[in-house]
Amino acid sequence: MGANASIEAEKQRIVEEFSVFDDWVGRYEYIVELGEKLAPLHESLKTEANRVQGCQSRVWFHATETDGCIHFAAESDAVIVKGLISLLLRVYSGRSPEDILATTPAFFETIELGSHLTGSRANGLHAMVRRIHAIARAALERRAEGAVPSA
Repeated sequence: MGANASIEAEKQRIVEEFSVFDDWVGRYEYIVELGEKLAPLHESLKTEANRVQGCQSRVWFHATETDGCIHFAAESDAVIVKGLISLLLRVYSGRSPEDILATTPAFFETIELGSHLTGSRANGLHAMVRRIHAIARAALERRAEGAVPSA
């Protein structure tokens, strides 16, 4: 329950951060700023296997599992998408597969992101969440089969 509570706390922090902006322009600029601060993904991890399908921009998600938690690293060639990735990593990275699957991206609606993204960006956001959830499901399947997670 503690991990799920920390996910809720992180989502609430994001909502509070965005609440200081009076308009969408400020929110957009903040997302760009978050994207500029996102750590780059090592070039060796920018593979087709790590590429997220369904995004207009090129997006890569790499996951590792340690101590029952999935840690994500990700990058995009578009700065606004990098900002969205930054928000997703705050919520989903370092969490158990169960907590990841129990967490929807509904908080994006609270910060009015969904209504201000272009259709292709919204589709890309959903594709990234689907990828995160697919990685979590695969981790649970490996666990059920008795496979040891890779470090």
